[in-house]
Amino acid sequence: MQKIIASSLLLAGFNTPAFSQDTLSTPIELPDTLVTATRSETARNQLATASTVYTRKDIDRLQVKTVPELLRGSAGVDVTQTGGYGKNSSVFMRGTNSDHILVLIDGVKVGSATTGTSPFEFIPLDQVERVEITRGPNSSLYGSEAIGGVIQIFTRKGEQNEKPSVVIDAGGGSYDTYRVSGTVSGKVNNTWYTVGSSGLGSQGFNVQQPTTGKFGVNQPDRDGYNNAAVNARVGHHFDTHNTDIEAFFTRAQGENEYDGNTVNKTDFIEQVAGTSLATDIMDNWRSTVRLGQSLDWGDQFTPKGAFSSRFNTTRWNASWLNQFQITDAHQVLVGSDYRLDEVSSDTQYNESSRYDVGVFTELHSRFWDDHFLNASIRWDKNQAFGNVVTGSIGWRDNWHFGKGNDSISTFANFGNAFKAPTFNQLYYPNFGNPHLQAETSKSVEVGLAGDHGFVQWELRAYHTDIDNLITTVTNPKTFISTAENIGKAQLDGLEAEMSTQLFGWNSKLNMSLLSPKNRVTNLRLPRRADQTLGFDLSRSFGDFDVGTFVVAQDYRFDDAANNTRVGGYVTVDLRTAYHLNKNWRLDVKLNNALDNKYQTVSGYNTAERNFFVSVHFNN
Repeated sequence: MQKIIASSLLLAGFNTPAFSQDTLSTPIELPDTLVTATRSETARNQLATASTVYTRKDIDRLQVKTVPELLRGSAGVDVTQTGGYGKNSSVFMRGTNSDHILVLIDGVKVGSATTGTSPFEFIPLDQVERVEITRGPNSSLYGSEAIGGVIQIFTRKGEQNEKPSVVIDAGGGSYDTYRVSGTVSGKVNNTWYTVGSSGLGSQGFNVQQPTTGKFGVNQPDRDGYNNAAVNARVGHHFDTHNTDIEAFFTRAQGENEYDGNTVNKTDFIEQVAGTSLATDIMDNWRSTVRLGQSLDWGDQFTPKGAFSSRFNTTRWNASWLNQFQITDAHQVLVGSDYRLDEVSSDTQYNESSRYDVGVFTELHSRFWDDHFLNASIRWDKNQAFGNVVTGSIGWRDNWHFGKGNDSISTFANFGNAFKAPTFNQLYYPNFGNPHLQAETSKSVEVGLAGDHGFVQWELRAYHTDIDNLITTVTNPKTFISTAENIGKAQLDGLEAEMSTQLFGWNSKLNMSLLSPKNRVTNLRLPRRADQTLGFDLSRSFGDFDVGTFVVAQDYRFDDAANNTRVGGYVTVDLRTAYHLNKNWRLDVKLNNALDNKYQTVSGYNTAERNFFVSVHFNN
């Protein structure tokens, strides 16, 4: 593994990426601003926060079809999956647990209140315009769950021109996989709109290897998946007080098959609906109100097709943000959030709803031309366990030198965060513990970044301590399991990124080194790889675009006792795109070209060498 990382670093020194492209063949600059890092649009070079952004053009260029596929190989992100399309995907950010990530769609919190995780595998990527990832503690802006970071997904939005834009995709490939999608968007006077739909399905492959014992599973069948989704957005701009009003709706619905003796199929619904109003109350005061609802619904069925169980989560979100421009160099954000989680299930939870109220403020200041301070503090009151106060502070210096635009940046962050216990941990019959407290963390991060025109690089080191981790404890006499706040973790890591365009080649390299340690047992935390490398290389030759994406990971343990080891792997994906004319494009992708037989979760198969061919139209 060390040889792979070293050789790739050498390669990146000569060929590395322009990451986002105006077309698949014409590179442009990385996105200049972020919304997620500060809850308001802020220039990237003014932030100490670690971030990654994928635009719609990045998604098209990489020819990925699902959110887990997009996230694989990203800096500081580790993805495990129990099979192919639609199968359970866990995302670990900087070594934190998979339920330590806050996930938003169009500003609305999503995910299951019972498990605490988000169904990345069900989010329809064809309806996505942009994905922003911020790594590190963000509870001082967002509240619970943001220990590892925040992932915010923005759905497609209407084009800012009068002529309607039409996008159509259709394709198929291995495992009887198909994908179709269509979107119409545009603008009429001061009103913008988007309407789209998509479908992704596959007959799949047998996801689980046979297991033995009393609860062994041996179902050598193909485990399929299908997902039908719709997306709609409409908004209007009023010149009076620079007012924008918008409504949005996204829904994905389908079924997912897997292996299991008691249940082996889930019918799911993932839905987000909301509205927002933004207006200038004064010249230096902009106020935004957002209301939203998200659904995470699932019905489970037995191998004989009989209904087994139902777990439905409804989350209500309301937020009020006020942005004050004190001077040209100083901005203050004051806001509040209200969230209500509700659970409906055939399992009788001791409690079926709870609320959380949060109030926060943030300062963004500029000093001495190119030095920036971000500081925030937040108070949360959670119905289940009481009050929590979190804060963070970040500093960035940008130093310019030479005759060109060369610069070196130094930055540092410190923050604490928390995660509220889930409904399962609090209230599940014969397991939940209503006396649980929030999991808490403290993190520190330092780094350097450089921009030298043809090459950009970034290096970050971080340390995180997590206390009150919720752990399952089994009584040896009664064999009854309960949830307890007894876990502790220490996460130390290093992230390196490099990108450039040279001799017509665009490429991007990122490397993550991680030490995820249980401070109680001194063993490694399960399902985290300690070394990960992602490398993307692309170039255009006339009407053809070619590219490759390589992911390399070292081994991981699948259990807390570190007895079950899952081997490391390397995958190579190859892709090409042929531009028939300015409107039509043919895409071809070969995944896992080396036909590597590997796993990320013990006992669960991954896809062998497979291909996908699609036709794309865009006027």
